[in-house]
Amino acid sequence: MKVGKVSNRRILKQTAVLLLCVGAGWYLKGKMTPSMGGMAGMNREAFVLIQGLEEADISAKQSYIGHVEAIKSVNVIPQVSGYVEKVLFQEGSYVEEGDILFIIEQKKYQATVELRKAELESAKANLVRAERDFKRQAQLSKQNYASKATFDTAESNYLQAKAAVAQAEANLDLAEIDLGYTVIKAPISGYIGKALVTEGNYVSSSAQNLARIVQTNPIRVAFSVSDKEYLTSKLLRQQNGEGSIRSEIILPNGQTIENHFKSRFTDNEINTDTATIAVYAEYKNDEGLLIPGNYVDVKIGPKEMQRSLLVPQSAVAQDEHGNYVMVVKDGIAEERRVTLGETIGTKQVVKSGLTKDDKVIIQGLQKASNGAKVNAQLIVEEKLPTISSDDEPTKVEENHPVARTLQAQEVDVDSPIINNTVGFEQKAQEEQSEVEE
Repeated sequence: MKVGKVSNRRILKQTAVLLLCVGAGWYLKGKMTPSMGGMAGMNREAFVLIQGLEEADISAKQSYIGHVEAIKSVNVIPQVSGYVEKVLFQEGSYVEEGDILFIIEQKKYQATVELRKAELESAKANLVRAERDFKRQAQLSKQNYASKATFDTAESNYLQAKAAVAQAEANLDLAEIDLGYTVIKAPISGYIGKALVTEGNYVSSSAQNLARIVQTNPIRVAFSVSDKEYLTSKLLRQQNGEGSIRSEIILPNGQTIENHFKSRFTDNEINTDTATIAVYAEYKNDEGLLIPGNYVDVKIGPKEMQRSLLVPQSAVAQDEHGNYVMVVKDGIAEERRVTLGETIGTKQVVKSGLTKDDKVIIQGLQKASNGAKVNAQLIVEEKLPTISSDDEPTKVEENHPVARTLQAQEVDVDSPIINNTVGFEQKAQEEQSEVEE
């Protein structure tokens, strides 16, 4: 019995010592883990994405939906009938006024010209004979050797011979015109479409369309404005002149054309159903970006631009003191208080607090603190070039990548961090896992 009591006491003591050791271990682990995590966080720089600011015109503009129209367009229609012998243009190409497009079979029309020439020569020969007979009868009539009836007949024959010559000349002109119509030329300069008739097909005069040509430079954009906007615009032009208005065209791909406005005229009456009046604006189209039939956004505003900085909304944070952003300079994060204006798309106008050279954090903002070092990656926003022209011809930038990524450090451009935000999240998760370990 004593042995059993001694054994039980020993087991209880061992169990108590074991529990005490386990508790001490957990206590020490809890004390040491925060400290080690803090050391890891101090030694590793936060990874963030930064972006530059955009400087844009924020002046008030009225926006309208415009329809691109060709000022001149022509359907090429044959004036004579016959088989098409040749098609002398490349479909979809630019043709100059006077370029030969089609040739219709000419043999029949050439023969008709020769026939009319022979008829003219015959008529001239008859005229010579009738003229001599008339002069002879006129002389004999004066001497009373010829009767009045004979003289009248000779005079009539002479006049008819003159008329026959005139008629033969006119018939020859018509035959030569028809022969000329067998060579079909471009009536205007512009882009020609598909050939609707190919070689070997028979065409009838004025019965079918051979091709269509549209003028593309200059070109017209038509849009409608309300009666109130029209009167306001008219008053502004009267006070400040025609040059006080600036127009922009936003193409379907988002590209902007500025300062191409050439001339403008309005319709002669207001549409009573919509209370709008049609405006027709003529634009230069040296680059061929305005295509007849397209719909574009037309923005009309004052000539003087009001330029301001725009900051991405993802870069803006707020606390009890107001709005702020984190700016990265020389690898150091710096807090900047900003005064914001109106919202334009996904960005906000910056009234004060930033300069155009600043780079703001757009992802990883919660990981950066004022004065801390960060590992910053620069992202350049995708933006199409703006076409602008005042007095000199417009030139499109030779290098205009649709999407371009500039880097502050040497990083693989194929990295998922550049190509999508998923890569950034993976990077952040890896850092967090390392800290916890």
